[in-house]
Amino acid sequence: MRLTLAPLGSYDIAAMAAALVAFAAFRIGALDATGAFVAFFVGTLTYGALQTAGLVVLLAFFVSSVALSRLGREIKRSRLSDVEKTGARDAAQVLANGGVAAACALAIALGWDGRYEVAFAGAFAAAAADTWGTEIGALLGGAPRSILTFRPVGTGISGGVTPVGTVAEFAGALFVAATAYAFGIHAFLAVLAGGFGGALVDSVLGASLQSLRWCPQCARPCERDPHSCGATTSHARGLVWFGNDGVNFAATLSGAALAFGLAG
Repeated sequence: MRLTLAPLGSYDIAAMAAALVAFAAFRIGALDATGAFVAFFVGTLTYGALQTAGLVVLLAFFVSSVALSRLGREIKRSRLSDVEKTGARDAAQVLANGGVAAACALAIALGWDGRYEVAFAGAFAAAAADTWGTEIGALLGGAPRSILTFRPVGTGISGGVTPVGTVAEFAGALFVAATAYAFGIHAFLAVLAGGFGGALVDSVLGASLQSLRWCPQCARPCERDPHSCGATTSHARGLVWFGNDGVNFAATLSGAALAFGLAG
């Protein structure tokens, strides 16, 4: 399970590789300027600490997420008008999806417990599972229902699940777990469980503690203020400060923690 740590000099190479990837992501519109800036640091730390294995796991999440976001983009754009953020990912979104993995990479660089390698992969498996579930579920899943109450919710609203989206979540976690295993992080089941478990935590928090707002003009719940129609929305449920980025961070943290525990 234990990987060979990169020498300090390899962080120069890591920085160059991360800069190229971040710039390319910015140019194609996958990241905005702030997102590219943060992604550079996450990528540098990841590649420097775990070398090829870390870079490939990160890219398995990022490239697949970008590709799926472009699949049926126009259809999803109309269906996801109520969600908190759309378009290029900003710094907060990059940290929400990659911050926990970056912290695990730092722990690896410092020579801490080898299970942080598994936690690193578990965090990205959770991020991939959530993204795959959202992107594929919004396109093919039909009408979602709350994971807690089973009542119908709007497409893309946090906490809503569909059978297709749930299968996609499992597939996303499976993809990252298989990639991690193939490149030296030999804890396949721990990473898979961490990824799928983290996605379930995301749905539960999205249906309970995440802030949900109400648009008086459209007479429906949403996650935005103002709403896509331009109307000012009011707080309806959850913690007013706990948005989608916070839920995603909690999901990746849960995925990392579960993978770390199972690796032991």
